[in-house]
Amino acid sequence: MDKKMLALSIFLFGFLGTLNLVKAQTTDNKIQEVFINSGDGFGELRKLLKDNFDFTNQDYKEGVVNSDVRFSLSEEGKITNVHANGDCKNVSKEIENVLSHLIYKVDMDKLSQKMLASSYVMPVSVTIDNR
Repeated sequence: MDKKMLALSIFLFGFLGTLNLVKAQTTDNKIQEVFINSGDGFGELRKLLKDNFDFTNQDYKEGVVNSDVRFSLSEEGKITNVHANGDCKNVSKEIENVLSHLIYKVDMDKLSQKMLASSYVMPVSVTIDNR
């Protein structure tokens, strides 16, 4: 059980990532894609992903698994269009499953103007211990 707690902790901190780049703006000055990091207002979403991730799947690649999850937010803050891509397709599939089925809305009022975008990219690192 201690290994699972360690993995969960590393998973959470993996979210914090060092990516804080903002991709180029379109000609009408709308940001196309934003990389989110630790101080961006998505902390609760990260916690929900960590808490709902199923670490018991035997098909996960062992070690540190890095993924990027892209998603959109509806006007009401609902997470839509979730797509994850990373080192292990099964981990990516689980990330997509968790985020797609959350009954959660991002508080759009808490996002700064520079965080409003048509899509978001959240780096995710998961550590899968030896079984």
